[in-house]
Amino acid sequence: MPDVNALAVAAGMSPSHFHRVFKSQTGVTPKAYGSAHRARRVRDELAQSKTVTAAVYNAGFNSSGRFYSGAAKTLGMKPSTFRAGGVGMTIRYAVGRCSLGSVIVAASEAGICFIALGDDRDELARELRDRFPRADVNRGDAAFEKTLGKVIAFVERPAIGLHLPLDIRGTAFQQRVWQKLAEIPCGRTRTYREIAAELGAPGATRAVAKACGDNPIAVAIPCHRVVRSDGELAGYRWGLARKAKLLQRERDPKSRR
Repeated sequence: MPDVNALAVAAGMSPSHFHRVFKSQTGVTPKAYGSAHRARRVRDELAQSKTVTAAVYNAGFNSSGRFYSGAAKTLGMKPSTFRAGGVGMTIRYAVGRCSLGSVIVAASEAGICFIALGDDRDELARELRDRFPRADVNRGDAAFEKTLGKVIAFVERPAIGLHLPLDIRGTAFQQRVWQKLAEIPCGRTRTYREIAAELGAPGATRAVAKACGDNPIAVAIPCHRVVRSDGELAGYRWGLARKAKLLQRERDPKSRR
């Protein structure tokens, strides 16, 4: 990755000032930004390079050992599995009904990796398969149906919480945003601007909104609790009507019993 001092000189700033300005605009440090960019590059290279080693060096890693030491965190799986498009990865799912329509819950071996709301059960299943095109995606057994039941119960009574492991995959900035969303108490909201400020990146309001829109795990990562600065609702990938109902339910004392 480029040397931060060299970047600061090129921008006509001191290293410390460059670091502050960069973080205020992007929401992450130059190092974290570079790491996330290199992670994207290695994903692209793994899909087209002849070998994993070639992909590693083409993506800018100085050694394969350094890459492998953090490969699971970077890719969410072994490099060979990622290179094969997720082949060998097992995902179980179940689809049910709740008061907001249909809901699908899917989990990898690490935890819940996908929750979505919609009107069409088959469309939700297709969306899951499109997200993991070469993984082994199958309906879960009776035990997994209990996981679906826990998610539905959480949708209906959000105050009970959802105590299930999550398999969360995203860029460094997305991870920071989603962590902030998880910290918003039930029945409360934050604005996109407030989230950006809490991240130390007041200029990254649009990036926060995009991260909310990219959230693949509905309700468990409560992006519905983020609103515009004027308090109006905006930007919910599963529909503003559902966002309004979720917020209304969380503010209703009856749902908190």
